[in-house]
Amino acid sequence: MKTQYIGKPVSRVDGLAKVTGTAKYSADFKVEGMLYGYIVSSSIAKGKMMSIDTSQAMALKGVLQVFTHENVSGLPWFSIKYKDMDAPTGSPFRPLHDDKIVYSGQPVALVIAETFELARYASSLIEIAYQEEDFTTDLIKNLGKSYKAPSGKIGFVQPKSRGDAEDAYEQAEFKMSGSYEHGAEHHNPMELFSTTAIWENGKLTVYDKTQGVSNCQFYIGNVFGLAYKDVRIISPYVGGAFGSGLRPQYQLFMAVLAALELKRPVKVGLTRQQMFTFGHRPVTTQNVALSASADGTLESIKHEAFSETSRFENYTEIIVNWSGTMYNCDHVKLKYDLVGLDMYTPVDMRAPGAVTGAHAMESAMDELAYELKMDPLIFRLKNYADEDQTEGKPFSSKELIACYREGAEKFGWTKRNVEPRSMREGNQLIGWGVATAAWDAFQMPSRAKALLSIDGKLEISSGTSDIGTGTYTIMTQIAAESLGLKIEDVTFKLGDTNMPIAPLEGGSWTAASVGSAVKGVCEDVKKKLTKMAVKTDGSPFYRADKHDLSFDSGYISDVNDSSSNISIVNLMRLAGVNSIEETSTSGPNPLNKMKYTFNSHAAVFAEVKVDEDLGIVRVTRVVCAVAAGKILNPKTARSQILGGVVWGISKALEEESKMDHQYGRFMNHNLSEYHVPVNKDINDIEVIFVEEKDDIVNPLGVKGVGEIGIIGVAGAIANAVFHATGVRVRNLPITMDKVLQIAEDDKNQVAVQG
Repeated sequence: MKTQYIGKPVSRVDGLAKVTGTAKYSADFKVEGMLYGYIVSSSIAKGKMMSIDTSQAMALKGVLQVFTHENVSGLPWFSIKYKDMDAPTGSPFRPLHDDKIVYSGQPVALVIAETFELARYASSLIEIAYQEEDFTTDLIKNLGKSYKAPSGKIGFVQPKSRGDAEDAYEQAEFKMSGSYEHGAEHHNPMELFSTTAIWENGKLTVYDKTQGVSNCQFYIGNVFGLAYKDVRIISPYVGGAFGSGLRPQYQLFMAVLAALELKRPVKVGLTRQQMFTFGHRPVTTQNVALSASADGTLESIKHEAFSETSRFENYTEIIVNWSGTMYNCDHVKLKYDLVGLDMYTPVDMRAPGAVTGAHAMESAMDELAYELKMDPLIFRLKNYADEDQTEGKPFSSKELIACYREGAEKFGWTKRNVEPRSMREGNQLIGWGVATAAWDAFQMPSRAKALLSIDGKLEISSGTSDIGTGTYTIMTQIAAESLGLKIEDVTFKLGDTNMPIAPLEGGSWTAASVGSAVKGVCEDVKKKLTKMAVKTDGSPFYRADKHDLSFDSGYISDVNDSSSNISIVNLMRLAGVNSIEETSTSGPNPLNKMKYTFNSHAAVFAEVKVDEDLGIVRVTRVVCAVAAGKILNPKTARSQILGGVVWGISKALEEESKMDHQYGRFMNHNLSEYHVPVNKDINDIEVIFVEEKDDIVNPLGVKGVGEIGIIGVAGAIANAVFHATGVRVRNLPITMDKVLQIAEDDKNQVAVQG
């Protein structure tokens, strides 16, 4: 029996380290002589600093330095040096560069002291005089100043229109139109951003919370004029990031600045309030108009989005593009504009763009289905897209119909009464909704290294990250199965720039990208062992046909006679080889990329119960059926989808960062007032992995599950709320006041019309 780990629910190999506290995060690293930094944030949104008095802080015993724009010099003048691998177009923010204030909460000073408490106290003694300027942070009030989103960010392409959507819409018998909004959201991972920087013997070692050690190395080397080989970034564990760690955050700059200047180790971390100052999922408003013929055939799709960005960078997301590929339609008009505001640049947040666009499009599909008096699921099946119409390419694989079928069966969709407000339990109105989701199945170039020692132990390494997704575990599984070793004989290491380079950990591409490199390097080791087995005198396979050999549980055997075997350990000893080391690179097949569209898909079914008197919405059931190619580990993959669904519930009903436009600052910048679900908010969640075989997408046939779990959830819940109440809430989050207000407005409108 061949060693098999891929596809098995292997428990997390890093689980013991995490639950026992031996896993070390960026703030856990301590060295002798450590100094501590505390960052001072601006109190205005726009203007300039007229003066900054640090004398009282510097007078305190134990305070070594206060860094401001007045005493920081020798750094690059050109903004291109501050660009990182995930930077959008524009000029990146440069900390402590000058006296200008470009957003509220901007870091304006760094206090370095012998203790954290002293640094924090000293920061309160710094006096800053500001000259304020007029500013604006309101997207809706500035829609008239929008501009076309430029290309330049990874994965972003301008949306493509086709046909004549305007004319088709006007001619159609059935149509709908609506505007959809959602507020800002912040990532709020449990681990705060923290950096420990150590300058020693001309080398810089940095422990940082990041989703890309190579990106941080690139950034630090460019900003501080250091050779990349002299900068080592280490990040073995990350306590959640969800996209916030893709770009280097400003505490990294601060810690390195101080360590290089003072020639001592420096630790700088952000407070929870400061976690709200370096980017967010942007406020977005969308207009969708759909039309269909009487038999339910989509005649036109019009989808436009307006999203906020900073004044200095053009942050883009793929919001409307999905509407051109999700359903079959010959007439599609798509538009995506940005609005520059006086705030920090938004950053990627789980399923950036797709989760935003899907809420609007899937809600609109539901609305049109009601206009047609057609079941929303049947309406989607009627307009199922067999190919990517935007690019004119087939999908490498697409099992979305199976997602609809298996999800509907598990959910009991056929029992749904189509009429709104027709299902109830006492004063609880019950609603069922459905939505579709899709996400790109990326593969990025990656490298991995294998070291097989004479004791039969295999060490695999790659400079990727694990933000809780299970990367440690699935890479160990891939390596163990690829080389036919017991899983306990394999160790996977990551999060270090001394390891082979890997892409940023994001976009649901890590399993496919790094996993393919791991598989490839293990196959290279296997080839060496095979050659050794047939060329080593004394081996049972000396001069045998290499194609007759198989690897299982640390042994090499004859495929036709398992009793004829030799352990890898004994073979290496016999050959006098102490270790085998290989490095392999893997990347996407450019020809396949030209021929096919690679997507994962999902169908989400949601049940809500709404208090008829109070408008309180509870999500009582969710079924999420996912087609994502080969599932490497059902346990960790299920965990990813569960997390996505929970976040989708949170997005639909709770999460919103409230901006006070009078001050240009987020008001609820803490975990007390930024609402996220607690245990009582989450009920039954069923995850279904639909079987999907894909031999084209990458060598492993995987598509990634990090993003797909969240994308359709908010739309399904919004549709369920309408089914329950007859109230269409288009503004996320769906809070009780909105449900009651819209219901009251609808009643008044009916009364007036009557």
